[in-house]
Amino acid sequence: MSNTVIECKGVSKHYHDATRELRILTGVDLQVERGKILAISGPSGVGKSTLLHLMGTLDKPTAGDIYFEGDALRTLSRTRINEIRNECIGFVFQFYHLLPEFTALENVMMPALCKGARPAICRVRAKELLERVGLTERMTHKPGQLSGGEQQRVAIARALFNEPSVVLSDEPTGNLDEDTGSGIVDLLWNLNRDMGVTLVVVTHDQQLAASADRWVHLHEGRVEERK
Repeated sequence: MSNTVIECKGVSKHYHDATRELRILTGVDLQVERGKILAISGPSGVGKSTLLHLMGTLDKPTAGDIYFEGDALRTLSRTRINEIRNECIGFVFQFYHLLPEFTALENVMMPALCKGARPAICRVRAKELLERVGLTERMTHKPGQLSGGEQQRVAIARALFNEPSVVLSDEPTGNLDEDTGSGIVDLLWNLNRDMGVTLVVVTHDQQLAASADRWVHLHEGRVEERK
C-alpha cells in the first residue's frame, strides 16, 4: 500500500462567467501522506475549499490529475468515484450539516442506513464513535439541543463511520468560540494519534496549522510550503 492517499498533479480550477475567466487554482502539486495531518491555509477566496472539494471528488479539476490510492480519478467510472467518496473519504464542514429531525446517534448512522446497512450493526458502531468523541450522555439529543462544539463532534463521528482512508475538514473551528474550537482541534489531533486517522484541515488559524505535520499555504492559486 502506498504511503500517499491523495495526490494532486498540476491541478487547476477555472470558472467562467459571461465576461471573464476566474482562475482559482493554477498547477497545484500536493500529496496527502497516510497517517499524517496536512493543514492548508490562505486568505478567504484563495481556493482552499475548492481544493478540498476536488480532493474529495465533489468537483473535477479544469486541468491536471488527482490520484486516490494511486488511481487517477479521471480514469474511474462515476460509480467507482461515488464509492470512493462514500466509503473512503470522511467530510467535516464548518456548519456541521446535521439533519435536525434526527438524534445524534441517528445522524451518525444515517450514511450507512441510506446504503441499506443493518440498523443494529450501525447502532453499535455509532455508539462506539459517539463515546470516543465524548458524547456518551448526548446520543439521544437532536442537533437543536446540542452546543456548536457538540454538533461538530457528532459530525466528526459521522465522518469516521466507514473508517475512511482520509478525513477532509473545512474550517472545523470556524463557527466556534476559541475554547470550544480548541477542544475540537484536540479531538481531531487525538484521533490522528490514537486511530491513525489521516487528516486534511483547511483553516485560517495559523497556530492550528503550525501544529500539523505539514503546513501549506495557498497563494495566487499555487501551494507554498510553510512546514
